[in-house]
Amino acid sequence: MEIEPSLSSGRFKLHDQLELLEFKDQYVIKSVESPDQGFSIDRRDGNIEPLNDEACSGSPSQTSTIYGVAGTIRLLAGKYVLVITSRKVAGTFLGFPVFRVTSMKFLHCNEALKFSNYQEKKDEVYFMNLLKVVEATPGLYYSYETDITLNLQRRCKLAEGWMSKPIWKQADPRFVWNRNLLEELIECKLDGFIIPLLQGSFGAVQLKLNDSPAVITLLSRRCNRRLGTRMWRRGANLEGDTANFIETEQLLETEGFKSSLLQVRGSIPLLWEQIVDLSYKPQLKIINHDQTPKVVERHFRVLLQRYGEIVAVDLTDKHGDEGQLSAAYAAEMQKLPNVRYVSFDFHHVCGTSNFDKLQVLYDQIQQEFDNQGYLLIDTEGNILEEQKGVIRSNCIDCLDRTNVTQSYLAQKSLSLQLQRIGILSSTKCISMFSEEYGKFRTLWAEQGDEISIEYAGTYALKGDLVRYGKQTISGLIRDGMSSLSRYYLNNFQDGVRQDAMDLISGHYTVNRNSPSPFQLNGFESFSYLPVASALVIGGLTLTSFSLQQAGRSAQQYLSSVVWAGVTAGVLALVKANGTQFCSRPRLCGLR
Repeated sequence: MEIEPSLSSGRFKLHDQLELLEFKDQYVIKSVESPDQGFSIDRRDGNIEPLNDEACSGSPSQTSTIYGVAGTIRLLAGKYVLVITSRKVAGTFLGFPVFRVTSMKFLHCNEALKFSNYQEKKDEVYFMNLLKVVEATPGLYYSYETDITLNLQRRCKLAEGWMSKPIWKQADPRFVWNRNLLEELIECKLDGFIIPLLQGSFGAVQLKLNDSPAVITLLSRRCNRRLGTRMWRRGANLEGDTANFIETEQLLETEGFKSSLLQVRGSIPLLWEQIVDLSYKPQLKIINHDQTPKVVERHFRVLLQRYGEIVAVDLTDKHGDEGQLSAAYAAEMQKLPNVRYVSFDFHHVCGTSNFDKLQVLYDQIQQEFDNQGYLLIDTEGNILEEQKGVIRSNCIDCLDRTNVTQSYLAQKSLSLQLQRIGILSSTKCISMFSEEYGKFRTLWAEQGDEISIEYAGTYALKGDLVRYGKQTISGLIRDGMSSLSRYYLNNFQDGVRQDAMDLISGHYTVNRNSPSPFQLNGFESFSYLPVASALVIGGLTLTSFSLQQAGRSAQQYLSSVVWAGVTAGVLALVKANGTQFCSRPRLCGLR
């Protein structure tokens, strides 16, 4: 079928407000502005058809407004359609409005569920629970009028007329969170309804420097190739894709000039893992594999092709498990003559509160950082400078230390850009304007929080270093709470979150002919953890009570010894089988 796209002055524009009509046998989705544009979805088999007069005959049981269709997915018993039910204006990107998804909902087309066997119904319930996790996915952004997955420098390289193409064709597939969900909509040529969603962060702040207004936009793009949670997606896969790989663009617009700085982060590109086992800090394990050199080479080859010169900044500790991983990384980087590797022990040099000590790192990489430069476009659209490379930063999680470091480099570059444009003299920098610098720091801190929530489930640690340049008491308390929350989420919830990500990204494909992935194998964390917890708490309570009564008789003393032994035995069992008691992914392996 063919549905005409919305075009405005040669630029492709998506339908931005839709009407959802729910009938007994079908859903109808159509544009509010252009009611003849739309399609229907059969509620029995999920079949999509172009809009016709018969589709809207009769009275719908419910009519509601939605703001986009994010895609479709087929499970065991039918199809599910993901729609955006609410949104919020996040700001503008190069003059185009950008929206943040605030709620989504799956429409069920699963009539076949009633004909499924017991195991299929049980599996479908779990899959549907995963869809509920997907509905709550944080940090999704989009625009109806332009693609936001491409950075400004790449946009400048594209051929004239590219903005007239459907937005899904403009997008960088690496940064389209719902890429796997869009396939059927693309096949049905529903170009005017296909919304590429970006996961990451988006924020903007208005500054006034020497009476010159300036807008700084900070946009982070999270790669979908190794999507996952903090503990269940570490390192790289055999193709060289790394966990938590994010491209961050800082865009400056002032006095008609546009300037952009790119930085990237990503997990250490080796094969390694850190399996949760109820311990506070699980042991890091480097996986020995004959493909490891190729994995590292593949990862950096792609970066060199896409960004130019690369400086790899490793912020991990140089002792303990982190030290071993860092040493293995350094050894592999010695084999790559075209990439500079810089090892900087963040915790040793900066401690927990000395933000300014990052000057030590800056001194080491300043020559390369200055040579890489930034993109600068004048008031007439001419490119005065191009960015010739990027800094690739990492710590263990690529969250907290990485965000502090990237924000430091970003403010150094921003000062250089403002000096070049003429807003600041060569002797001044952004940090001299305390109020405006505070807004800039807050922008970066909020970006760090959003990325951390997506990967680790909590706010970023060390946020005070970004906001204030030092640690505060309230910041220490918040970091402590976030650390405890990370422990809980990593051990008891992230297995389910990982399954949801694997399902929605297409890393796992539902197949009726495949064996159920949910058959019990050994311990089942959801069943055994409450029992183990109850036994431990009950044992401690009875032991304490028995000890209080122990002086009254030998029988009470013996009882206390027995209960203490039972409690110790349960604790030993839990510790020995820690990985079994944690929430584990069931759909895909670690790699």
